[in-house]
Amino acid sequence: MAAYLTDAELAQAKDLLNRIAVIYQAKVVGQEDLRTALTACLLAGGHVLVESVPGLAKTTAAQTLASAVSGTFHRIQCTPDLMPNDIVGSQIWNQASGEMVTQLGPVHANLVLLDEINRSSAKTQSAMLEAMQEGQTTIGGVNHRLPRPFMVMATQNPIEEEGTYVLPEAQMDRFLLKEVITYPTPVDELEVLERIDSGAMSAPVAASPISVEDVLVLQDLSRRVYVHNTLKAYIVDIINTTRGAGPNPLPGWAKHVRVGASPRGGIALMQISQALALMDGRNYVVPDDIKKLRYAILRHRIIRTFDALADNVSVEGLIDAVFNAVPVP
Repeated sequence: MAAYLTDAELAQAKDLLNRIAVIYQAKVVGQEDLRTALTACLLAGGHVLVESVPGLAKTTAAQTLASAVSGTFHRIQCTPDLMPNDIVGSQIWNQASGEMVTQLGPVHANLVLLDEINRSSAKTQSAMLEAMQEGQTTIGGVNHRLPRPFMVMATQNPIEEEGTYVLPEAQMDRFLLKEVITYPTPVDELEVLERIDSGAMSAPVAASPISVEDVLVLQDLSRRVYVHNTLKAYIVDIINTTRGAGPNPLPGWAKHVRVGASPRGGIALMQISQALALMDGRNYVVPDDIKKLRYAILRHRIIRTFDALADNVSVEGLIDAVFNAVPVP
């Protein structure tokens, strides 16, 4: 096991994370839950799926995060005719040299915004998710590593279903988090108008961005945050309870849940709790870290039955029932 994080390392992490937060808050009003989810996901080395109606600053948030870490940023607008080669890249004929030249696709960036992923075909979704899982693309039989750090923020629009392809559960599970964002408060919305009117939105940010090397340092520090064995057992009990088992099985669970969380859900709970502990300035995880982003971690990993959907049983309510049933160490 890696050594405890030192006070100097915690201070270094605090400084780097504060710089990210200052840049984010200068360009994005409100949406603190989204900032927490994106930052934690970045530290854990995962990918995030964001669901919301249009116009809630998802693209701005992704661009701002990329600029805050000095990373490259590409936005891919998904459409039904988008092909896998449009994302990963292809080989083209160079007339001057008389040979095939590899042209890397937009997925080769530190932060990729995959806008309206459910508008792309299953084949294109699979190509993107393979790149997310393997950290590489294959073009003309040659493997090309994706840059590090590498993070995908995919978005879904829940109100338009025409011309969309539902993401299969197996593909949804590859996202570390699924964040659902709602409309800003009237106070935040007024702040947006005032910043635009005053020119503050386009003004230079006081804090300087961190480097991609700093992000790799933060990821290493996050992995070294201590998780006690009792908390690991707590996570396992939570995941097993979502499957209808666990130390205190919930009565009638099978009526509401068709499929519970996979082991990947337990890994996500641990990795995100480590990232949240680091963001809070601690070198150890507490139970509240495991609970904090429970909805974002589990909402896309618990598959409800048709009866539950018909009765409008919310997945968040089911997650709360699981956490209430499992004793906190």
